[in-house]
Amino acid sequence: MKLTVWTYEGPPHVGAMRVATAMKGLHYVLHAPQGDTYADLLFTMIERRDHRPPVSYTTFQARDLGADTANLFKTACQDAVDRFDPQAIIVGASCTAELIQDDPGGMSETMGFDIPVIPLELPSYQRKEYFGADETFYQIVKALAAEPVARTERVTCNILGGTALGFRHRDDIREITGLLADMGVEVNVAAPLDATPADIARMPAAHFNVLLYPETGESAARWLEKTHGQPWTKVVPLGVGATRDFIAEVQDLAGTTAKPDESQLRLPWWSASVDSTYLTGKRVFLFGDATHVMTMARVACDEMGFEVAGLGCYNREFARPIRQLAKEYGVEALITDDYLEVERTIEELAPEMILGTQMERHIGKRLGIPCAVISAPVHVQDFPARYSPVMGFEGANVLFDTLVHPLVMGLEEHLLAMFREDFEFHDAAGPSHHGGHSPKPLEEAMAGQAASEPAAAEPGATGGDVVTWLADAERELKKIPFFVRGKARRNTETYAAERGVTEISVDTLYEAKAHYAR
Repeated sequence: MKLTVWTYEGPPHVGAMRVATAMKGLHYVLHAPQGDTYADLLFTMIERRDHRPPVSYTTFQARDLGADTANLFKTACQDAVDRFDPQAIIVGASCTAELIQDDPGGMSETMGFDIPVIPLELPSYQRKEYFGADETFYQIVKALAAEPVARTERVTCNILGGTALGFRHRDDIREITGLLADMGVEVNVAAPLDATPADIARMPAAHFNVLLYPETGESAARWLEKTHGQPWTKVVPLGVGATRDFIAEVQDLAGTTAKPDESQLRLPWWSASVDSTYLTGKRVFLFGDATHVMTMARVACDEMGFEVAGLGCYNREFARPIRQLAKEYGVEALITDDYLEVERTIEELAPEMILGTQMERHIGKRLGIPCAVISAPVHVQDFPARYSPVMGFEGANVLFDTLVHPLVMGLEEHLLAMFREDFEFHDAAGPSHHGGHSPKPLEEAMAGQAASEPAAAEPGATGGDVVTWLADAERELKKIPFFVRGKARRNTETYAAERGVTEISVDTLYEAKAHYAR
């Protein structure tokens, strides 16, 4: 059933593909049926990579199941080594191929290759994409970095966790590399993104590790600490406050007092200016991978002055810290991989803004709520060709734009809608050139709601009576800014239902407003 709807995470072999595609000199031999090559498109069409993933598929068909699929795998392994000449290969099975139990790891180990062969055991029916990426990187590091290496003379670190298809990983690593350089700390290896198997073998030479993405690098960080005595950073430098905390953490690990230049940082002055006051207090709902949700909650609350109305994540491995954070904000955590459940929660909370994934962007469009994308999974527009990190000080500038622009553009759409009936506007006038965040017309929203919900669940229903809106009240409701209109509608209907009012007039609307303003 999950294949018939949107999904936040793919199967674990897609996570392994993200690691293989990120690295150089590594090849992935995947025992998979014909059709599982669909994942290639994620990298070439969405991330816009100029080469396909380094993955060879066995692509067995139904007719092969009665024959020797094991030999198909061995042939694919030999062809991959002969054709691509990799420094190392990883081998595994897709969720479908796992059912035939051919044991790719065992078969590849008997083939006598003179390069490292790293078998992957990814439980496709219990775990998902992020686990697959984390486990794959861990197994690669464990296999290739087992031997101790002398520490570098100068203080260096490894940057862990960046993968293909990661949300701004390419630019984040560049930004943090520059930040570390300003502090006198060189990067020994950044992995898996752009690293080779030979680079992985050099990782024990670093003095400590910088973990940017716990979802894909924490297992490797823990193993490196246990095996080679390398401590690792716990702060993810996303946002002004977190970046400053990260700098302090690195100073402590590296024994340095050097600080990066903050002169180009633009968010703090704006947050303290009068121009920001019309956005202060906006209620936001956050959903995505746990790391980006937890760090963005701090940015939204402490640096933008927003109110966290709700938050959650889809990767259940991080449910505990997400629940703890939600408790600190006084909200209930939503741990789910069902986008329909996320949509229902957003409708109930009626936030003024959503910080989420590509899925929440679609939900926001349907509900007329602005959405800023802060986490994978994302669409092509969130893999910009330009330099656009979200970590470090330049990342804070990018986040500043990311959070402010949807609200400002949405307010513009609202003003255009309000004054469209004036003489200088006309009915044919479409939305502004910004587009994308304009709420749909009220009639369309009502029609969509009526079509998707049973009559008994319509707002305002009390027994056999249904609360209806008079035309003048509907017109007055449209004058309320889009980001609080849904809440105003629900409050008014609740107020009317509690008093047995079945027709909402302008007077009822303003009586309800006065009631809830007390």
